[in-house]
Amino acid sequence: MTAMLIDPLSRRSFLSMAALTAAAAPFALAQAPPASNTAKPGQIPVGLELYSVRDELQGDLLGTVNSVAKMGYQCVEFYAPYYEWTTTMAKGVRKLMDDLNVRCYSTHNSTKPFLGDGLGHAVELNEILGSKYLILASVDHISGLDGWKRVAGALNNMAERLKPSGLQAGYHNHQVEFKPIGDIRPMDVLADDTAKEVALQLDVGTCVEAGANPVAWINSNPGRIRSIHCKDWAPTEGYRVLFGDGVAPWKKIFEAAESKGGVEFYLIEQEGSALPALETAKQCLANFRKLKGV
Repeated sequence: MTAMLIDPLSRRSFLSMAALTAAAAPFALAQAPPASNTAKPGQIPVGLELYSVRDELQGDLLGTVNSVAKMGYQCVEFYAPYYEWTTTMAKGVRKLMDDLNVRCYSTHNSTKPFLGDGLGHAVELNEILGSKYLILASVDHISGLDGWKRVAGALNNMAERLKPSGLQAGYHNHQVEFKPIGDIRPMDVLADDTAKEVALQLDVGTCVEAGANPVAWINSNPGRIRSIHCKDWAPTEGYRVLFGDGVAPWKKIFEAAESKGGVEFYLIEQEGSALPALETAKQCLANFRKLKGV
């Protein structure tokens, strides 16, 4: 199994430890959070996958989290480079989030925490951050359905290893999981062969680009879709289309996610647009609120 699970985030630039250390020093950035940071009773929180503002995060981690909170985002998801933090760094980030009334419900992970002795540090960091889910960002170089069955086995193993901590394992799809091998999709293998407590984090944009129906997927996996990456897609602009401006049927997705999917939080993800990253995040949140009527 170790040989199969390849770091899927090699295309992404890891944050330099120097930048992280420099960002950890001051905590004066925290300000009174806007009222919109607090979810109303029955309202599903909306957050930002911080890969959406990766360059800003690299230059000023705490300032970027502060800016995202001031927009009205209620939670954030840290992506793979968080694993390189010290516990002191994580405690500083948690303090800032508490001051801003922002939560971290999940982290987006490379394979490091899922292999060998890497789990302990990830658990420690996630406990400090208040996270509930360790999401495997994806895997690479999987051959055939038997390979995907082994991935499912690894997720089940991770779920068992996480039980003493109260954390849960999850998996984030890309296009390949929705492309059939013969007449079976790898994503169906992952859903069928993993324990019910393994969360299936739905990336809508990649699902739609692969030609799959996200509403049907949610409805066929009740209670498993505990978070959704709200990333849109359009034939002409790809993932650079702003959330809500692509072809994904968002109102039907929200309805299915909240009536059957078991969604606990939404995460807007944007891989780029014609606007600067922070302005993109702000506009995506405005589009989300308009679609949701909140």
